[in-house]
Amino acid sequence: MLGYAAQGLHTDQGAANSGQLRDHLQRFEAALTDLAGTYRECGKAVGVGPVDALDTFLETLARDAAATQAALRLLLGQPGISSQMVDNVNASIHVRALLTDVFIVDEILKGSRRLGEGG
Repeated sequence: MLGYAAQGLHTDQGAANSGQLRDHLQRFEAALTDLAGTYRECGKAVGVGPVDALDTFLETLARDAAATQAALRLLLGQPGISSQMVDNVNASIHVRALLTDVFIVDEILKGSRRLGEGG
């Protein structure tokens, strides 16, 4: 997304990487479907606790994922996607919150896995 945003294009129509951009955005949007559920299963598998705290945090992640999906769906629905549009979605507080949520859960999962392996 950052690479496309830096190109300064007014539209993706006719751009050499138009197909790649839309494919990337569609895969990003699809990956967010039940992301919290996937993390919940991973948390159970490695024994992350307390479970209620994880569940509460994953509710936040689910909201951030839904808001990001909404922005991606709006973007994908446009006949032409400008670099500025992509830059604005990338800078969105929802995308940034989602990425932070993912980093937090990822680190907790890694830490729990290491503890389960004996450190």
